[in-house]
Amino acid sequence: MPQTHRPRTTVGRLTLFTALAVLATAMPQSAVAVGELPGVRPTAETPAVYDDEAGGNADADDPAIWRNPADPARSLVVATLKEGGLRVYDLDAREVQAVAAPEAPGPDDAPGRFNNVDLVHGMKVGPRRSDLAVTSDRGSDRLRIYRVDGGNAGAPLTDVTDPSAPAIFSSSQEEINEQRTAYGLATWTDPSNGRAYAVVSQRERTALRLLELTAKADGTVSYRTVRTLKLPSEFKLPKGGTWTPCGEPGELPQVEGMVVDPESGTLYAGQENVGIWRLGADLKGKPKLIDKVREYGVPGTYDEETEECVPGNDPGYGGSHLSADVEGLTLLHRKGGEGYLLASSQGDNSFAAYAWGRGDGYEGGFRVTAASETLDGTEESDGAAVLNKPLGAKYPNGLLVVQDGDDKPGEPDRDATNFKFVDLKPVLEALDDRR
Repeated sequence: MPQTHRPRTTVGRLTLFTALAVLATAMPQSAVAVGELPGVRPTAETPAVYDDEAGGNADADDPAIWRNPADPARSLVVATLKEGGLRVYDLDAREVQAVAAPEAPGPDDAPGRFNNVDLVHGMKVGPRRSDLAVTSDRGSDRLRIYRVDGGNAGAPLTDVTDPSAPAIFSSSQEEINEQRTAYGLATWTDPSNGRAYAVVSQRERTALRLLELTAKADGTVSYRTVRTLKLPSEFKLPKGGTWTPCGEPGELPQVEGMVVDPESGTLYAGQENVGIWRLGADLKGKPKLIDKVREYGVPGTYDEETEECVPGNDPGYGGSHLSADVEGLTLLHRKGGEGYLLASSQGDNSFAAYAWGRGDGYEGGFRVTAASETLDGTEESDGAAVLNKPLGAKYPNGLLVVQDGDDKPGEPDRDATNFKFVDLKPVLEALDDRR
């Protein structure tokens, strides 16, 4: 069959940003005044990567922070670059290791494309317990699993994926090529039984699938499906009628950013142009929408010629803190089982914070702003990861890592992305000052 896998496109992102720009002109200034949010500055950034043939179609997306228990100063950041595979960085944001995504199995098939990454700690694999980096491979509709070895300075990641691991949402290579495949990802270990799980979302669909990670006798790791849940794609409006977010024909409002609190077994899932859901990580029970994007309820008409949505009048049903897309979600742990749920509000280049463990109410926000002419802030941010633990002398207060969807200065006529490293102290000060 002809190749149906699509390369990276900004259609969905442009659609939402175009809608936001139009809506902003008609909305109260207080609802869009993100300039009033405090700014925090990055201390370092990873090398820029480029989403073109010369750059290996590398597009920075999602990070995870691995803390080295033997030497926290030698901790690592593992990050996805889509068709560029995985990169591992040290705390100076220098590249330590590059892991290629799998090649396409055939000339008309989709290549590997690593979307999201998360960590599993202390899973028994073979004769020992290991920390694992788990990534969603959208190109092949599978999970890829890597053992993390902080003692191997040059190559800390080793592939331990079971070669026979099954496709997650697809039943054939033809379906895989349609790319309604594994997309967002969050891992967790159930403290009641010690079993490790991954919750995986489906691209262009609303499905979430719970997978249990399973260690094989040969030292590899596979997974099995436990259950599936579908979030809504159509929403009842307060004054009657229903609303479905505008998108390309046939696409449903997908989820990407997700994070799990293992102690409470709570999953937070960002449905990109809808809002943030709270539900059980076991995918049982009824999900609750804890906040909505500003564009929630706005009708839209898809324009085939421009490949963008033309928004109608805003009925005023949306939230006040998030501009579509809702992207990276990460939990900032504090003492006493509380902290902040941080969410990337991609449409207005900000981050929103919610009182995780205290009712999920909005607690404020911030932006990552430029530190110098060569160390810029973040725009159109996708993934984010935070760790509130000391990481040696460089980050004694902990670390926030966020994706920058438009790295500057970059190179002319090339799409540059990377990751920004932010000391956690000013982030906490910005949020705690509002409490």
